[in-house]
Amino acid sequence: MLSPDLASRDAELRPEQPVEQIDGDPARGLLLVCEHASNHVPDDLARLGVPEREFSRHIAYDIGAAAVTRRLAAELGVPAVLTQFSRLIIDPNRGRRDPTLVMRLSDGAIVPGNARIDAAGIAERIRRFYVPFDRAVDAAVARAEAAGAPPMILTMHSFTPFWRTVARPWQVGVLYDRDARMARPILDALQADPAGLCVGDNQPYGGGLPGDTIDRHATARGLPNALIEIRQDLIGGPEGQEEWAQRFAVLLRPMLNRPA
Repeated sequence: MLSPDLASRDAELRPEQPVEQIDGDPARGLLLVCEHASNHVPDDLARLGVPEREFSRHIAYDIGAAAVTRRLAAELGVPAVLTQFSRLIIDPNRGRRDPTLVMRLSDGAIVPGNARIDAAGIAERIRRFYVPFDRAVDAAVARAEAAGAPPMILTMHSFTPFWRTVARPWQVGVLYDRDARMARPILDALQADPAGLCVGDNQPYGGGLPGDTIDRHATARGLPNALIEIRQDLIGGPEGQEEWAQRFAVLLRPMLNRPA
């Protein structure tokens, strides 16, 4: 379990902007996306009534994922889209009709600000947070297509070392649904890593989730895609974040249209 101090190193409080967009060369044919990048809740939502200690946990954001995404985007010179709001507000990696779109209870933590939310309240969260994220991803894809390079889409996540009382042995997982064009080369490269990594093939859970980011933005367009999960204890601080960003930069660079 990460300490709150360690967990909060990349949990930056953001201004009232729901999306962070990193510029890059769209002609390289890769778009990075981080849906659970921040634990920020705007002041008017009063932290959803959730105790402050819960915001250092995975229920609020994916620990370390944002920092790895930013470092990887900079290393490869590719665009990236990251959220600037907590997944406790609304989860942009869910379909609009998914019952876990707005969580009322998350891994044992009650979310009072969501407990009695009605359809109108969810619609307002969709308008304020979910739609700007979707539009930013759509716009990034459109820029790549205009540059003649329909992009591969890689989404960056992190997972807990334990689920309830069960240890998760994988250091990294590669998730995918029906389309393994991008996932398979990444899996092969990670499995061949000299560090002898324990690599999950559609672990710690399966990659097929109707209505998720990949489904909406990649599968619907026929774009190659993969979802990366890195174990949180490995990227809780700057050294691990840099290590994993460099690892993915090395394996992704040969897949780009125009390597840096």
